Amino acid sequence: MTEAEVLDILYQAFMLALRLSLPFLLVSMVVGVVISIFQAATQINEQTLTFVPKFLAILAVMGFLGGTIMTMLQDFLRQMIGLIAGG
Repeated sequence: MTEAEVLDILYQAFMLALRLSLPFLLVSMVVGVVISIFQAATQINEQTLTFVPKFLAILAVMGFLGGTIMTMLQDFLRQMIGLIAGG
């Protein structure tokens, strides 16, 4: 296995990690901004107020994209096993 192949595998792994985490991070950020605006408008300074809505939003994203995420992980794993088996 050459350095170029190893770098390509690392690049694919990093891109997969980015694609898998980006929906969760974006949803969490949007919910956090909305709750922050609500807190600023009502002058409620409760730190734990953002936890439950973010948690529920992340669970919704997991339920909506869970199958797609699992498929992407399976494809990557099959590709890596194929590289290992193929030498």
